[in-house]
Amino acid sequence: MTCLLSASILSANFATLGKECEDVLKAGADRIHFDVMDNHYVPNLTIGPLVCQALRNYGIKAEIDVHLMTQPVDRLIEDFAKAGASVITFHPEATDNITHSLSLIKKHHCKAGLAFNPTTSLHYLDNHKDQLDEILIMSVNPGFAGQAFIPESIDKIKLAKNMIHEHKKNIAIAVDGGIKLDNIDKVAKAGATIFVAGSAIFKTKNYKTTINAFRKALLAG
Repeated sequence: MTCLLSASILSANFATLGKECEDVLKAGADRIHFDVMDNHYVPNLTIGPLVCQALRNYGIKAEIDVHLMTQPVDRLIEDFAKAGASVITFHPEATDNITHSLSLIKKHHCKAGLAFNPTTSLHYLDNHKDQLDEILIMSVNPGFAGQAFIPESIDKIKLAKNMIHEHKKNIAIAVDGGIKLDNIDKVAKAGATIFVAGSAIFKTKNYKTTINAFRKALLAG
């Protein structure tokens, strides 16, 4: 699979968010990543569907990858789909009916994903593999930007890759949390193909230089 870089806007300048997204995409990012937090499922409050719609109205045409760290999820699935989301991922613990929530995403013609916290078992992958386009391995505990990568996540990525291979499914593995130049190659070797990076991109002076360095690290790995 082609490797994709998804720029997490949680670390962007929200005063000029449209331009920030435009700039990071021109610099070589493949996707825009939305971290949606509700101050309930996780202890932080971020953005909603209106921001997604605003970026579409601004002219952002790239995939918008929405990660719901909220509970419940079904209403937000519908709202984000209507606002222009391309991919919608949620946590299995956050819904009463995983099958229904995944079906709702598909009904609205978005790619569907499940997110796995560091302590969440991958057994949900077994039960819902036929509905999934992606899974998101959290390599930090969700809730805040700028956290350090949890090293044990590498083993979880490898396990997920083996499970997907065993089931002969075309499910992409995304990884979110602490992705840096010094670990992206290891994450790729473990089996990930989608890399979510926030502060590692947006907190640098030159997005293109940073993204090119990420690409170089992936090629070298």
